[in-house]
Amino acid sequence: MKSLFNWSGKEPPRGTPVVVKMENPNWSMVELEGPSEEEFLVSNSSSYPRDKGRGRNARQLTWVLLLKAHRAAGCLTYIPSALLGLASAVKRRVASGRTDADADNVNEIRGGREKENPTVRSRFYTFIKLFLWLSVLLLCFEVAAYFKGWHFRAPHFQIDYTWVASLGVRDVFDWLYSRWVLFRVAYLAPPLQLLANVCIVLFLIQSLDRLILCLGMFWIRLKKIKPVPKEGAVDLESGEKGFFPMVLVQIPMCNEREVYQQSIAAACNLDWPKHKLLIQVLDDSDDPNTQFLINEEVQKWQHEGANILYRHRVLRDGYKAGNLKSAMNCSYVKDYEFVAIFDADFQPTPDFLKRTVPHFKDNEEVGLVQARWSFVNKDENLLTRLQNINLAFHFEVEQQVNGVFINFFGFNGTAGVWRIKALEESGGWLERTTVEDMDIAVRAHLHGWKFIYLNDVECQCEVPESYEAYRKQQHRWHSGPMQLFRLCLPDIIKSNISLWKKFNLIFLFFLLRKLILPFYSFTLFCIILPMTMFVPEAVLPEWVVCYIPAIMSFLNILPAPKSFPFIVPYLLFENTMSVTKFNAMISGLLQLGSAYEWIVTKKSGRSSEGDLVALVEKSPRHQRGASVPDLEEMKEVILREEEKATKKKHNRIYMKELSLAFLLLTASARSLLSAQGIHFYFLLFQGISFLLVGLDLIGEQVD
Repeated sequence: MKSLFNWSGKEPPRGTPVVVKMENPNWSMVELEGPSEEEFLVSNSSSYPRDKGRGRNARQLTWVLLLKAHRAAGCLTYIPSALLGLASAVKRRVASGRTDADADNVNEIRGGREKENPTVRSRFYTFIKLFLWLSVLLLCFEVAAYFKGWHFRAPHFQIDYTWVASLGVRDVFDWLYSRWVLFRVAYLAPPLQLLANVCIVLFLIQSLDRLILCLGMFWIRLKKIKPVPKEGAVDLESGEKGFFPMVLVQIPMCNEREVYQQSIAAACNLDWPKHKLLIQVLDDSDDPNTQFLINEEVQKWQHEGANILYRHRVLRDGYKAGNLKSAMNCSYVKDYEFVAIFDADFQPTPDFLKRTVPHFKDNEEVGLVQARWSFVNKDENLLTRLQNINLAFHFEVEQQVNGVFINFFGFNGTAGVWRIKALEESGGWLERTTVEDMDIAVRAHLHGWKFIYLNDVECQCEVPESYEAYRKQQHRWHSGPMQLFRLCLPDIIKSNISLWKKFNLIFLFFLLRKLILPFYSFTLFCIILPMTMFVPEAVLPEWVVCYIPAIMSFLNILPAPKSFPFIVPYLLFENTMSVTKFNAMISGLLQLGSAYEWIVTKKSGRSSEGDLVALVEKSPRHQRGASVPDLEEMKEVILREEEKATKKKHNRIYMKELSLAFLLLTASARSLLSAQGIHFYFLLFQGISFLLVGLDLIGEQVD
């Protein structure tokens, strides 16, 4: 207290006003009147007796409040500068970034370049912009009505025609607003509520399916169910005796300059008899320099004694399916019984074949053995962490449960071993969709082949580190199944499989998990929810907005327990991605312009760089896992290319996500007028999530 009150001489009489002078960088001088020192100590010390009936001194209260106001004012001075800084940052981002329409009119598509119809790609964006401008207009209308006394706070509030008609019309605005209320009650609320109820039912069905899958996973863990190969199939300890058939390894790639070395090295290091193993490097690159580098790498491994071939197509049609189909037509393929497929960024462990191929022994009905993916860059940024949650659920829950209980799941396109006889009887690789892996899996299932999923056999790979690459990947993964559904539906109905398997394929595999999920996620949370803020007669219960999504997110994150801190960002990001998934699903179902778009997912090459650096640091001597050139020189080249690529990175602006961000933020402002707490917070944070994604603030930037 001595630092606050500087008493000179004798103590002033009780009740004498005290003037306190405080210096502040924002204020030149502040003079406050307060109580005497004795009064201040008596009123604020527990050692002094206090009169319970006496109220707090008015001067003391004023002094404390003014001190708090002074402190708050000091903080408020930073808010305008912070807002200006944020606005300038957004302005720079918009000025320097590219919109998603600037660089995508001509798409880099495997097998050539295709120009997408700009009219087709703008329809969905126009639809969202229409809702945005309508919501802004309605928000202005509702704010004006709020200040004029038209308060509709309860979400379950119902308006009576006679009550509205009996109101005195004082001006033109009152007349317009009363007509608007009657119009939305009679014409807008019923269809909106009907659509909301339909989406809620679909939401509950999909949530029930997710719950059943999780229960199946718990049952597998409880009973320790695990596919086991036949006795004597292979001796994992010595590897000298066992089941060693002829195996063909295929590595399809296209302009995979960042990762081709690691995939070739991993395949050549597979622990399998050399005379029973052949590696095909199927290069579809259209860059002559990349072709030369890959061919040179293959030749180096040939000098090392590996049984490896380089193959480049002259006619590069059919994307990955065409590449694999062309390779299977080679005359020497008839000498092999099984084929293992690895994409360019996959690194199988040396014992991969010893842990997968033995499951075919004495199981003539098994056509596919699929291994699990693991990710070398799952902790690289927020985007990779969120992808890891999704993919962990896919492999640990969906693939494992379907593999154990019904012996069927969608082939993941890589890290799997096929019986060549199963491929041939099912019709081989077809170029009719962008999901050739799912296509061959469905046709093999219809021909009676069974699949085995090995959750304990992992194959390392990468996940996209930029939102642009992830968005392109998800577009292909969600438009392709709808193309396939249109083509396979007659074959499924006519097939000889059981009714249960037909139901599983049509309803669970295609409709529920590929069509209904993106439909209700986008429609319910990105369109219906903000519209109910402007049409309060249509209601979304709190358990639909908050509790059920939270429970489902909790179940989704169970296979990746270390990701629990990201449960809220995961929920918001999944709803954000529903825009891309819904657009892809519609384009695939209706065969729109972007339905057959195939863009090679951009790889970072981090795992390849890590392998080379590890080889350099581990041992300077020549070893089997290294190529002939100097690894130190390779390391320097990689580091220089990475530094050069970093300088070229730029931001991209995504107009659909930005439009929906403003739509949701506008709806959150409207929810404040009706005092809807949970709806407000959900709309606010979901709008912020769309804003971050729209400004490309999640993941790495693109080159």
